Parts: sequence; structure tokens; C-alpha cells
Amino acid sequence: MISFSPTEEQRQVLDMVKRFAASVVRPAARDCEEKGQIPEDLLAKFWELGLVANSIPESCGGYGYERSALTGALIAEELAYGDLGLALAMMSPTLFAYPVLEMGTEEQKQKYLPGFCGEGFRYATAALMEPRVTFDATDLKTTAVREGGEYVLRGEKCAVPYAARADLFLVFASAAPGSGCGGIDAYIVEKGTQGLVVGEREKYMGLNALELHRVRLDGCRVPLANRLGGPRGCGYQRILNLSRIAWSAMAAGVCNATKDYAANYAKERVQFGEPIASRQAIAFMLADMAIETDAMRFLAWKAAWQADRGEDCTREAYLAKLYAGEYAASLTNNGVQILGGHGYIREHPVELWFRNGRAFEILDGLAIV
Repeated sequence: MISFSPTEEQRQVLDMVKRFAASVVRPAARDCEEKGQIPEDLLAKFWELGLVANSIPESCGGYGYERSALTGALIAEELAYGDLGLALAMMSPTLFAYPVLEMGTEEQKQKYLPGFCGEGFRYATAALMEPRVTFDATDLKTTAVREGGEYVLRGEKCAVPYAARADLFLVFASAAPGSGCGGIDAYIVEKGTQGLVVGEREKYMGLNALELHRVRLDGCRVPLANRLGGPRGCGYQRILNLSRIAWSAMAAGVCNATKDYAANYAKERVQFGEPIASRQAIAFMLADMAIETDAMRFLAWKAAWQADRGEDCTREAYLAKLYAGEYAASLTNNGVQILGGHGYIREHPVELWFRNGRAFEILDGLAIV
């Protein structure tokens, strides 16, 4: 039987993350959005929570707690409830650390994971998306060709978090373009590797607080030992599934924040002698927002639950991401609509959530559980 009742350990973690999102993330969101960057001391405060080191084995310097996709989805939602841009920035090191933790060779784990257990925020990232209109995460055009004792990577990536600051990259590339997920693997590329070129920072409609860059792989050579998982590869489909779960959970967080803010506004905003929340048009809109947010959340939870059981959750993870992308845009738009003219001014956060909400339809590979 499926049960989403949190354990006592999950409750403790979620209480901590909720307090952090409310007291640190949400108050800083607007300033970070306007300035286009997140202060390092803010990232350091997140790092002090120990959420990344929790799942890393004691042999690699971590705390050795069991990693759970469902717990990760719960954390992702709470952080995104505070702010999506900050949530993605704070969790960006997991884009590298979690795949290495789950699928890396013992040598890769011992070499790279201890760096995620020390003091100070660790800048590491992953490069999945490619700058083309027809981008498909199961049909990458970035290639990895074996030449002697090395792999040669060629291609271009976009929307790579903190690429200008990261010292470790996990680059996804195909050894056989057109062969689907089976031909795709991940390759560890260290900062300074010849052929790794970090381009200019990209500008999007939303997520202005998060530093996203183009990355070009111009004949970038890495040793055979840098293929994630070694000769057996990494199980790319599972990485993609876990990323889609995180993305849909974050969408639920943004939509829940929008719904809560719009509901509170509607209860306080008085027109013609009564709160606008008492008008059926507004009340029905808020009800639909609650229903769709719960549906979004439960789709993510089901996929995460299956992932934790070792089941194939490819279908469920894809449905969760598809649903989140479609409804995050409409729900955040409804938040702006409920506030009327106030929804269009920056005094209220719904315009920011609307702009960020569009990302769920477009971007991919920016989070993982």
C-alpha cells in the first residue's frame, strides 16, 4: 500500500527546511532577483543545514543517512515555496553529488564526495540542456567519442547553473546520437580542462537570481575513469527520472506559494463591502488552484515512492513533469489575475512566481532528488 505519511525523521527535516524557507529564503528572494545574484553568505547558511552531506556515506566524510527520493521531493517543494531561483541555486551541488553518490565507481566516490561534506558552499553543477528549439533530453546532440584512453566531448549546453563558479561539471553526452537514453552517459569534467569553455551568462524571463550559463565542449578530453559508473555507465534514465521528480515537486512549491498568497489577499481585499474571496469567480479559481497543486504534488510523490522502492518510475516521472509544466504556468497566472492590478506590480511576489512558473515548461535538468 502506498503511504505518504512522513516518518519522524522526515518531519524533523521538513520542519527545519520550512523554517529556513520562511525566515531566510522568502525574505531574500526579491533582493536577489533584482540584483541578479545570491550572496555567498546566504548559500553558506543553506550549506550549514547539512542536507547534502546527510546522504553521503561516513567513509566519504558525510553523515551516512539513507537517501530518499521522497524526502528529497518534500525538501525541494519547501525550498521552492520560499523561492524557486534560490532553491535551484542552493540545491545545485546535488546535480553533481547525487549521481556520483548513486552511480559512481568507488574511486569516483572517494575522490569527489568528500568535497561536499566540508564547510562552505560547494560549487558543482551538471550540463544537460542544449540550445535548440527541438531539445529532447532523450536525444542529446552532444557527443562523447572514445579515442585511445580518453573520451572526447563535443557540443554545446545551456542553462548550466553556476558554470562560471563551478569546479566540477557532470556533462551528459551521447556515444550514439539517435539511440535514445541507452546511448547517453555522464562524464566528469573538472574546471580548467582544455576544451571546456564557459560562455556568457544567459538571461531569461524569470530565475534572474540564478546564474545560468552557456557551456561549449570544444574537443574536451577526459580520461576513461571520468565516465560516471566506469565501463558499465551510469543509468541515465534513472537520473532523468529523479530530475523530473525534483522539477515537479518544485513546481508544486511555487504553485502552493501562489495559491496561499492569492487566498490571503482575496480574504483581505474588500470590494463593494465584502472580501473578493466571497465572490464565486474568485473562490472557484482558488479551489481549482488547490486541486491542481495537490494533483501536481501527488504525482511527484508517487514517482518518488516508486524510485525509492527501486521500481521503474519512468512513466510516472514523465507524467509528473508534464503535468507540472502545463499547470504551473496557468496557476501562477491565476495568482496574478486574482490580485488584479496589484498582481502586475513588484510590491507583490505573484508576478515573480508567474515569470518563474514558465520555466517548468521550458527548462530541464536543473534539479535532482
